[in-house]
Amino acid sequence: MEDKKFVKEIQSKEEDYSRWYLDIVKKADLMDYGPVKGTMVIKPYGYAIWENMQKELDSRIKETGHDNAYFPLLIPESYLQKEMSHVEGFAPEVAWVTQGGNEPLEERLVVRPTSETIICSMMSQWIQSYRDLPMKLNQWANVMRWEKSTKPFLRTSEFLWQEGHTAHSTNEEAEEEALTMLEVYRSFVEEVLAMPVIVGKKTENEKFAGADHTYSIEALMSDGKALQAGTSHNLGQNFSKVFEIQFSDQNNTLQYVYQTSWGSSTRMIGGLIMTHSDDRGLALPPRVAPIQVVIVPILRGDKEGVKIKAQEIAQQLKQQGVRVKVDDREEYTPGWKFNEYEMRGVPIRIELGPKDMEKGQFVLARRDTGEKEFLPLANIVETIKIKLDQIQEDMFNKAKAFMETHTFEVNSIEEMKEQLLKEKGFMQSWWCEDIACLDKIKEETGATARNIPFKQREGSGKCVCCGKESTTTVMFARAY
Repeated sequence: MEDKKFVKEIQSKEEDYSRWYLDIVKKADLMDYGPVKGTMVIKPYGYAIWENMQKELDSRIKETGHDNAYFPLLIPESYLQKEMSHVEGFAPEVAWVTQGGNEPLEERLVVRPTSETIICSMMSQWIQSYRDLPMKLNQWANVMRWEKSTKPFLRTSEFLWQEGHTAHSTNEEAEEEALTMLEVYRSFVEEVLAMPVIVGKKTENEKFAGADHTYSIEALMSDGKALQAGTSHNLGQNFSKVFEIQFSDQNNTLQYVYQTSWGSSTRMIGGLIMTHSDDRGLALPPRVAPIQVVIVPILRGDKEGVKIKAQEIAQQLKQQGVRVKVDDREEYTPGWKFNEYEMRGVPIRIELGPKDMEKGQFVLARRDTGEKEFLPLANIVETIKIKLDQIQEDMFNKAKAFMETHTFEVNSIEEMKEQLLKEKGFMQSWWCEDIACLDKIKEETGATARNIPFKQREGSGKCVCCGKESTTTVMFARAY
């Protein structure tokens, strides 16, 4: 039988943020450690969060004209070697297969770190004419990157993601596609995960290996560190020229296609945890919560009557698309249940006892604020739907307010160092566009250029590093 004690207190995030995070992923029952270093088992509750994220994002990807496909896990080494800047970018993280059964392989195989090379090889066979374009594919898959330092969801050797790959007849179309998908990510992360982001373009030293341009959305976690929440790449013709992806245009002239790729992964679950959760455990926005409402009957007096009413309410909510659970187990106390579902981040808890039924009311407790209120049973379904929408909005607004109060204008490396000693966050600074300045800032402060925000500061100023006059600002932060 399960331990019936209350869920044990978790580490305070103020005292030890890393321990707090690990306590939550374990005690909210999201994952367990796999037998191979750096791997994890995503448990049913954690996987249910991923499924809700996947469902929402997959719908948005399909709405923009993409089709899902699946490509092999194993990639010949010769494919990776064709695009040298790409392989150099991934070389330290690649896992190799060198033997099949009892026989050594003639050619080593890569366990995919990403699928550009194998998808390009197939596109070169599938694309012949301008009539075959644009080709817009998406894949939901697992990938392997042999990480030295790992943390559940945030950085694991194997993780789940979606990766989109498209081919176009012009660079203008590819650029439009890259920006369209960046907006898909922004809307998904802000509207579904309730995580505000900075939208912008990656600097040359931070862009994807093999891309012309990389765009990103950057979120700020509650410890003041940044998390890359999604990337979109304009690959230009870098891969198409290597893999001979050509098409006959309307003048019957052979042209190389222009390509994009873009992806988002289970690291977003880590982002969810660090954006919204607290010392009471996990806190989930309603749109991704596996259980949006838990009903806890207070089983005193007319137990059966309360149970029947709880199931009746649950059925009404389910009919309106609300994910609801009734916990009427008698071997656990109401207090234990309150603590358990609070730890698991369920947005709304309904408490219902015999006295509540007599008064035609129920108790509604919000996970995000901890507030409790007595509300009439009449129109309960409409009440719950309104509350779920309000919680979703309030969680986003709270996270946005945190990001705004932790975004600082910094004008020198010394100021940046002082700011990082006081309080971490986003630091927007003028930059002369010399990569050497970014390298020096990283070396001296540990902060990296997250992106060049589309929303720039007006006017001009002096580069945060070298003091040259500049009209470009960059968002710096220490990051995961």
